[in-house]
Amino acid sequence: MDLNLKKPLAFFDLETTGINIVSDRIVEISILKVHPNGNQETKTYRVNPTVPIPDKVSKIHGIYDQDVADKPPFKDIAREIAAFLDGCDLAGYNSNMFDVPLLAEEFIRAEVDFDMKKRRLVDVQVIFHKMEQRTLGAAYQFFCGKSLENAHSAEADTTATFEVLKAQLDRYENLQNDMDYLAGFSSHNKNADFAGRIVFNSKGEEIINFGKHKGKKVEEVFEKEPSYYNWMMEGDFPLYTKKVLTSIKLRKFNQK
Repeated sequence: MDLNLKKPLAFFDLETTGINIVSDRIVEISILKVHPNGNQETKTYRVNPTVPIPDKVSKIHGIYDQDVADKPPFKDIAREIAAFLDGCDLAGYNSNMFDVPLLAEEFIRAEVDFDMKKRRLVDVQVIFHKMEQRTLGAAYQFFCGKSLENAHSAEADTTATFEVLKAQLDRYENLQNDMDYLAGFSSHNKNADFAGRIVFNSKGEEIINFGKHKGKKVEEVFEKEPSYYNWMMEGDFPLYTKKVLTSIKLRKFNQK
């Protein structure tokens, strides 16, 4: 089934130095941009992460330090990538929990203003897990009848994810071929940040989603315990989470 698109949908996948969205870096990014008329564009970049790639990670995706030694760091290609993604919704496999927040971190470090919140985010893994509970390789075999060659290659994983989403729409009649619906369906929570540290309640208020203040409104915590903001800003939290917290703090300050 062809995708029913009102704007381009960019499938993307990252290969990285690890799985920590705060401290790890991109070593490869592949983007498959699907236009409403069905045309497709693909761009793949190798990236110098500026930090060593652990050998155990290189053995998974096949990218070693010497493979990216002469490649540009992310900050040098960030604006080019942002331009290619301009006006696109985003899709991936486990993207809401990993690829989107890590990409947001890289854009912040590169000082490129790339607003993720203006985009619908479709996570094909969430759709798959809600329907079948499998991995990407199993999803590709199950939905497309193909073996996933070159798994953990960003381009192979990106193309497979695109094909799986189309096959999911063919298989499940209750899935609507609409990006608003799919973005909502593939989201577990309505997060204020990508890491899920801050979520929205039913009234659209930001709520802390971890630790001793879990379930409390961010504004109320900041008012009763002002040092909590400083603790989070100085702690090992994603840059995007800190950006959201600062926005909440400034909004409350401007209301006074």
